[in-house]
Amino acid sequence: MTTDDTSATTGASPTTDLRRGLEPDHRFRCDACGNVTRFDVLATARTRRYHHFDLGGEGRVEEEEVLSHRVESVTCRWCGRDDAVKVEASPLAGS
Repeated sequence: MTTDDTSATTGASPTTDLRRGLEPDHRFRCDACGNVTRFDVLATARTRRYHHFDLGGEGRVEEEEVLSHRVESVTCRWCGRDDAVKVEASPLAGS
């Protein structure tokens, strides 16, 4: 299942927007095995970064702006399925 910043959902249900699973008030759940803790998330981000280098050549990123973020797939670590992963509200959401 794939989502990106230009198409909020790929199905009829809002639970198919996999980007929401990365938000603090949501989580992933595998409907096949019940896993809610271990997932492989394949994502692509396009960013603009401000790199600051000192005269010795050491550098660090001082600012970063995410221009786009795309979750390409989420796979359950327990059963290996990527077609059964859904997004749900975290049990602590709204607390």
